[in-house]
Amino acid sequence: MGVCGSGKTTVGIALSERCGGVFYDADDFHPLSNIAKMKRGEPLDDADRAPWLDELALRLAAASVERPPVVLACSALKEQYRDILRSGCADLQFVHLCGTPEVIRARLAARTGHFMPDVLIDSQFAALEAPTDALVVDIDSSVEEVVETILSGIALVRGKSANI
Repeated sequence: MGVCGSGKTTVGIALSERCGGVFYDADDFHPLSNIAKMKRGEPLDDADRAPWLDELALRLAAASVERPPVVLACSALKEQYRDILRSGCADLQFVHLCGTPEVIRARLAARTGHFMPDVLIDSQFAALEAPTDALVVDIDSSVEEVVETILSGIALVRGKSANI
């Protein structure tokens, strides 16, 4: 979890590959109306996010039954959003990818082909409710180092996969 540009997709893919798990990018499940709104530089509100979060919770529930590690890259900016995601997967563990606004702006400036404009950075930071129950990882290092930090920080119990 984290604000736009924090590396959720890149880290999530690398982490799922290391764990032999399944990867979902929450951006792939946004309705077209949400994507259009963000492209216009308008932040989503709770009503926009509700059906999207419900869909993600259903995906987590279905995937977690199969018991591979499931990695979901999702902003999950507010506690209430994380609660909705947990409703689909009780053993969900959050990793908060943290970076300064300056680091995030630099990353977004270098990113191409994504619908999220950099004008929404401030609204993302304003909406962010830092989790108290997440592994917090500084993103100002390589993807490999971030993945190693996550793997060191999250316990994967033998015979039971953690969903991240």
